[in-house]
Amino acid sequence: MLLSCNVCPLDCGNNRIENQLARCFSGRLPIVSSYTPHFGEEPALTGTRGAGNIFFGNCNLRCVYCQNYQISQAYKEQIKNEVTHERLAEMMLELQGRGCHNVNFVSPTHFAPQLARAVLVGAGRGLRLPVVYNTNAYDSVGVLRLLEGIVGVYLPDLKYSDSAEGYTFSKVPHYAERARAALKEMYRQTGDELVFKEDGTLARGLVVRLLVLPNDVAGVRESLEWIKDELSPRVAISLMAQYYATNKAATDERYTLLSRRISEGEWWRAVSLLERFGMEEGWMQEYDGASHYYRPDFTNPETPFKDIRDFQP
Repeated sequence: MLLSCNVCPLDCGNNRIENQLARCFSGRLPIVSSYTPHFGEEPALTGTRGAGNIFFGNCNLRCVYCQNYQISQAYKEQIKNEVTHERLAEMMLELQGRGCHNVNFVSPTHFAPQLARAVLVGAGRGLRLPVVYNTNAYDSVGVLRLLEGIVGVYLPDLKYSDSAEGYTFSKVPHYAERARAALKEMYRQTGDELVFKEDGTLARGLVVRLLVLPNDVAGVRESLEWIKDELSPRVAISLMAQYYATNKAATDERYTLLSRRISEGEWWRAVSLLERFGMEEGWMQEYDGASHYYRPDFTNPETPFKDIRDFQP
């Protein structure tokens, strides 16, 4: 696949085996910005000892509000963080040795083949943790089919219900169509049941993240309605309030729709949709203090999530 890259829907066709950079500015080897036990994910992923997060550098999107743009959009710096597949496998085993509940690949889409190879190497050396595929959902259905049996938990961020917004704010065509097709494939593999280990952490399933954006740019209502109708109302939802203006959204007047935090009214309108559409599983962030979470240093040890079934309209 890397010989004429079709790893994601951009289908750029570049020869990454010869280190010709794809449109995501990535070549043959995976780029790892950092790896660490992480406590800012959903409770079923962090447990008591943390999710084993591996943060890949670069990205196949160019979100103007990316909170981790220093990692995702600074390829000249990130190229210094290339690692071999064997070293990536060692990172997974180190996280397992530190007691993490899973291996959580953050922004893995553009390195999916390398991820699979490294998991194979790690499994041969004793890796036994569930693999979490923490993605922006702009994934190739064909690649997801190849990952069946490798990935235990799919954690896609369904960013937009309208592809026009995807092009304006993330610089890719046909985002909604591609992401929805990807979610259908994830759902085919996992169904709507969450499978937990004895320690209460997630071993298998699909959790769809919906980040509430100012001025309803994300189209949360339309996305929830699509999930309910096309997948299942029992698909786990993670509703997120963490948005704050950063990157180009904080400085470029072309993106004024995203130049502020969401209001409390916008947040509670989104929360109320969980009941309206009968969503039964998942988590939502607390609105108060949401801006303190998911900063690029990933150091906050608290989790902002609570079970959506605790919501009282």
